[in-house]
Amino acid sequence: MNGINGRLPVLLRWLEETAPDIVSLQELKAPDERFPAAALADAGYQALWHGQKSWNGVAILSRVGSIQETRRGLPDDPDPAQSRYLEAAVNGVLIGALYLPNGNPRPGPKFDYKLAWFDRLIDHAAALLASGAPVILAGDFNVMPTEQDVYKPERWQDDALFAPDVRARYAALLAQGWTDSLRHLHPDETIYTFWDYFRNAWARNAGLRIDHLLLSPSLAPRLAAAGVDRDVRDWEKTSDHAPTWIELAEAGRRRKTR
Repeated sequence: MNGINGRLPVLLRWLEETAPDIVSLQELKAPDERFPAAALADAGYQALWHGQKSWNGVAILSRVGSIQETRRGLPDDPDPAQSRYLEAAVNGVLIGALYLPNGNPRPGPKFDYKLAWFDRLIDHAAALLASGAPVILAGDFNVMPTEQDVYKPERWQDDALFAPDVRARYAALLAQGWTDSLRHLHPDETIYTFWDYFRNAWARNAGLRIDHLLLSPSLAPRLAAAGVDRDVRDWEKTSDHAPTWIELAEAGRRRKTR
């Protein structure tokens, strides 16, 4: 979101135009008491949020049933004061909304924190898989998994989002059995989810793919479609990220849910 209150008109317009069933939001940049729950309720969405003043913050929205919180923060989170993970059951699916640390500058304590947080996520993801529950890990992972996911990868060799240690952790996560939705359905396409505000990045399509939706093995066969609503990045006063989405076929039915 890059600030949910400042971008609220953009969010409400996107919700009205696309009507997603479940939404995972990151980078709220708002304390709990300033989360715009009333405006979202007027738009038809229940909300669960985990805010933080000026920084971080994650939320889950639903228009298809109640949101049952199962976890707030990762187990053994290296810095529990940072609001980066929220987990809830919605309409038969467990949603893990996450905002992985940026990690820059590298090397340094921020990069060390990123690696530690990623390790906790990997541990928790393994436990989720062991439970057999249908799970989606959705959010800003702050990692470009491969050179295919970044404009001019040679310029990012020293950045924490493209560091070998970070990419290796993402690969380890997938090796547990998770499916990277976008890349699974579009293996050869250039797809970006983020364009910086600086250096005319949007106009030049100098983007990054750092927002991912990972599916557990029980959900992966239901993956019907995946994409990025690029046009939203061109709206006035929008975030530097564009909404990334998937559609799942309902279990045992043909109708798709987004």
